[in-house]
Amino acid sequence: MHNDIIFSLFLIFCGAAFLATLALFTRQSLLVAYIILGLIIGPGGMKLISDPVVLKDIGDIGIIFLLFLLGLNLQPQNLLKLLKQSTVITLLSSFAFAVIGYSVALVADFNQIDALVIGASMMFSSTIIGLKLLPTTVLHHQRIGEIVISILLLQDIIAIFTLLLLHGAGKAGGMHLSELGRVVLALPGLFLFAFLVERFFLIKIIQRFNRIHEYMFLVAIGWCLGLGQLAEYLQLSFEIGAFIAGISIAQSPISRFIAESLRPIRDFFLILFFFSLGAKINLTTLSEVWVWSLVLGCLMLVAKPVVFKPLLRKVAPSKAAAWEVGVRIGQISEFSLLVGYTAEKNNLISQSAYSLIQISTIITFIVSSYWIVNCYPTPIAASERLRRD
Repeated sequence: MHNDIIFSLFLIFCGAAFLATLALFTRQSLLVAYIILGLIIGPGGMKLISDPVVLKDIGDIGIIFLLFLLGLNLQPQNLLKLLKQSTVITLLSSFAFAVIGYSVALVADFNQIDALVIGASMMFSSTIIGLKLLPTTVLHHQRIGEIVISILLLQDIIAIFTLLLLHGAGKAGGMHLSELGRVVLALPGLFLFAFLVERFFLIKIIQRFNRIHEYMFLVAIGWCLGLGQLAEYLQLSFEIGAFIAGISIAQSPISRFIAESLRPIRDFFLILFFFSLGAKINLTTLSEVWVWSLVLGCLMLVAKPVVFKPLLRKVAPSKAAAWEVGVRIGQISEFSLLVGYTAEKNNLISQSAYSLIQISTIITFIVSSYWIVNCYPTPIAASERLRRD
């Protein structure tokens, strides 16, 4: 087992380095290279790595650290302001995307339950792509960055409740109102707990030993994973807990040091995450759904900028900025894959419906990444003129 993991990591990172080099020469997104690598050497391709489940779990850690770092960049008062401004926009746009997905599924002759889950999975945009391709030193503190972050955060909250409903629907007796109420109360309770611990305990020990960088690094990781585990216990999600952990120490003077220290760890696990996406593509059902996957993926790529442009006309600096926001979050989400996986695992949807969600998501990941990298400022832009950290 030890050797299997080492050999798998060897294949992934050597292969990723090779394909990333080709991607840079051909001005493609690095994220696309990682997905293609998974398709080539995963179970659907050369089968050099036949069981990507463990690596997918490791890749999920990348999402956890990504949300933790996002929380570190958001002051609590700014977060409330962002959520207040974007709530209506996010709800209206999510409904529109759900209707599009639902309609396409019905036309493709899926049953009602399949269509509902497919529609629900279209509501979300990729937090990973949206944030990884957002320059932290240029746009995070400008209006475009604020809008992107606020919409993605609200979508993630909607996704958490969607997953909760699917888990409940998968139970024999369905979800009880008491369970839903407990989760609704758990979220503000977790916020309160995090800020109390940070104010009366965490910040004090950090201030006392802030000269020992290794210690601050360990405390940051422990706080992130500890609050994530608590959130998981409360039936929220590990990701929500990590995000709250980041927000709770955003006002600390050492938040910038922690953010810079954790970037390499986040990137390491995100490479594994995108590899696992490519490795999990089910080629056996591809022939059944590839046409409708292409239709749905293209529709979402066009619909998201088109829908967001009028909705953002009052909050974006300009029409061009509103369109840019739509392009930056114009893909389907990793949460969509999780919604499809949860529904399929609970026998709520067919394998074909799950494959439709998978393939459509991968299509939008590839096209959207290419679109953003070639047209807008990003840390990995194809043009030196657009490259921003």
